[in-house]
Amino acid sequence: MVKLIVGLGNPGSKYHETKHNVGFMAIDLWAKALGVTFTEEKVFKAEVASSFINGEKVYLVKPTTFMNLSGIAVRALLAYYNIPIEDFIVIYDDLDMEVGKIRYRQKGSAGGHNGIKSIIAELGTQEFDRIKIGIGRPKQGMTVINHVLGRFETDDYITITMTLDKVVESLKYYLKTNDFEGTMRRYNG
Repeated sequence: MVKLIVGLGNPGSKYHETKHNVGFMAIDLWAKALGVTFTEEKVFKAEVASSFINGEKVYLVKPTTFMNLSGIAVRALLAYYNIPIEDFIVIYDDLDMEVGKIRYRQKGSAGGHNGIKSIIAELGTQEFDRIKIGIGRPKQGMTVINHVLGRFETDDYITITMTLDKVVESLKYYLKTNDFEGTMRRYNG
């Protein structure tokens, strides 16, 4: 079996560790723990790292398109590696949840998230596993764009660091059990 785990974000140092890039941050943390490095796969419009975990090939992916075109890389990789949609998970930010909250879902709308809109449009379905990481709402007078493209304040960064550790732990559990529903029950909170 093969799994595709995609973190959403925007490419480039300008966006490194911004709130909109928590998906990239989760994937980077896990890749570091696994000791794997990313290779830019231009044909897929993504950076890809891979490892065998519990005898299963796992691809860790960061699309190199900007957020609103993330689905292009997802569709191409799923097709090329012949990975069924039930073996695909996407990790991304959610500004409607408090900073550091994690929510696991098996389907749902894009909820205004352009990366998820792109994936839904490219795959033709809303039914895929996802891990949403809360980044909180913008402060009074701040635009959504400035909020999501801004960096975390110190306290929030500490919270996010602990959250990302929990996300990686949950992914390890998922790969051990191959049970996303069980992972949801165990880690939703």
